[in-house]
Amino acid sequence: MIIENALVIYKGKPALVKEKTDGKYSISLGDGALVKVRDKDIELVHPGPCKSFGEINNNEITESQLREAWELLAEEGEALPLKDLASFIYNEYTPSSAYSAFCLLNDALYFSGTIGAIMPRSKDEVTAEETKRSALKRESGERAQFLDRLKACLKNPAQNPMSNNDAHFIQDIEALAYGKSAKSRTMKDIGLGETPEDAHSVLLKTGFWTGKINPHPSRFGLSLGAAVVKPAPVPDEERRDLCHLAAFAIDSPWSSDPDDAVSIEQSGNGNTFLYVHIADPAVCVAFDSPAEKEARDRGATLYLPEGTFRMLAEDYISMFALGLCEKSPALTFKLTINEKGEVAETEIFPSLVSVRRISYEDADREMKTNSRDGEVLRSLFSLSQIIFSRRSANGAVNIDLHDVHITSDDGVVKIDPIPEYRSSSMVRECMLSAGEGTGTWAASRGLAFPYISQEVELQSDYTKIIKTGGYAASIQLRRCMRPRVLSVKPGRHQGLGLDIYTQVTSPLRRYTDLLAHIQIRAFLRGDKPLSADDISSRIGYCEAAVSAVNHAERASNNHWIMVYLSDKKDSIWSAAALENKGSRWAVLIPSISLETQIPLQRNVSPNDEIKLVLKSVNIAKGEAVFIQKE
Repeated sequence: MIIENALVIYKGKPALVKEKTDGKYSISLGDGALVKVRDKDIELVHPGPCKSFGEINNNEITESQLREAWELLAEEGEALPLKDLASFIYNEYTPSSAYSAFCLLNDALYFSGTIGAIMPRSKDEVTAEETKRSALKRESGERAQFLDRLKACLKNPAQNPMSNNDAHFIQDIEALAYGKSAKSRTMKDIGLGETPEDAHSVLLKTGFWTGKINPHPSRFGLSLGAAVVKPAPVPDEERRDLCHLAAFAIDSPWSSDPDDAVSIEQSGNGNTFLYVHIADPAVCVAFDSPAEKEARDRGATLYLPEGTFRMLAEDYISMFALGLCEKSPALTFKLTINEKGEVAETEIFPSLVSVRRISYEDADREMKTNSRDGEVLRSLFSLSQIIFSRRSANGAVNIDLHDVHITSDDGVVKIDPIPEYRSSSMVRECMLSAGEGTGTWAASRGLAFPYISQEVELQSDYTKIIKTGGYAASIQLRRCMRPRVLSVKPGRHQGLGLDIYTQVTSPLRRYTDLLAHIQIRAFLRGDKPLSADDISSRIGYCEAAVSAVNHAERASNNHWIMVYLSDKKDSIWSAAALENKGSRWAVLIPSISLETQIPLQRNVSPNDEIKLVLKSVNIAKGEAVFIQKE
């Protein structure tokens, strides 16, 4: 029974019992606080009387005396209560000796167990524990020295460089910079914020990292490993032979996964047949198969300046990308286009096509020749102009912001402008028609499908914005665009000027396109397609992955732009004024596709060209500071 003035342990600390009322003990803590506790919350160390904490100073004993007592008890190998341990080691059982014995138990070097049954640890256990503690003590000293070096380096990196031998101390900083951890003991110890940006800054300043390291994909939880699920065997099936048609896979010269091609044919009754041939990986990807799940988890192929990380394994590219061999399997969307540019009818079927791969630049050049291919390309372009005119008349919002192509080869960054080619707009209109026609095809058959809609909230000065033209107008129009909505319910895509729309032209690159293809193929085979709930759940699942991919791509592009600028201090850049932001102006530097804000020293108008001077770059924060050139 625990009585008044007994010495007890509460939450690992000594306490003195004052009284017991209503089944609870009132105890005094070392800081003078009084608390009420239950019997199970405390452990008796000595029955007392112990009236003050001054009576429980730790009894002095040499290390050799303690070790000798432990060795004797270890030979006996029997458990003993705290009272007996205190009496054996200190030759008395007092509050002071009892608390000292408890401290030995709590230290856990020589003894283990509970207050009621304390066991001497074996020689091997003590030796192992001593080795561990020695290593921790040594590491603690080394860490303290590392922190001193780190602080000195951050103050003056040139005079206080870090050593590669310190690399093992920064693992928690790297984990924070990569977004794999939300905390860093080292960042806290040196008094800096525990954010990925701050960690990244420390790693750059100390030289442990260079600009070659891009942490952004990891921060969004993305894997830079290759997709691993190989294609299932391609089943035998009848394919319509369209090799007599001139088919063109037109893309950028750096593209390595061509998944769409176009052909054209006159119908003879005033209409035109537009053929959009699409890569056909869905022929060997079933619902809930390992390949479908892997693509769903990734959401889309991740395109970074330093490399491409595919949604589907590389074998799918060699088997299904168009134009890599003489004849390519495809899923063809045959669209009947009337004289108004409307999709009057859509037919979808497996096919075999002979595709010529060609760049936008070469396609534009070919259009100017009298060759057969040149004639076909001109016909496709003329048709695309009719389709574009119809969309524009139907309220499509056309934004003209030139883009750039960024590559990083072992940290060496190149930024090249992407010219606007006639064939590029031609391919875009053909792909949009395929999306419109497929949406109508699926809806008319009651097929659950991933439809895409979008609202546009036009501002009151929309007409004025249009008249402004140039980059300023495009930025304003972009602001009018609401986020697109992916749903099993068809809706108007106001941004494209289409009453119904879906995407089916990139099944090698986008999961929802692959999902659409699998659904189409199930319908064409007569199998049971997925229900609306099944499609909806897959859309919801992959949208988070797609969002991560999009954010990682944007952040990565910005990272490499900062790396590109990092050695160009005081360089001069041409920019276009976009809009006034109070004391600052939003500007666009087209040559590197960078939007930023700067204070301007003189009056300007939207689209005015201004000269900027680069003053500083912060790679970790993804920021570059420009000022207006005097």
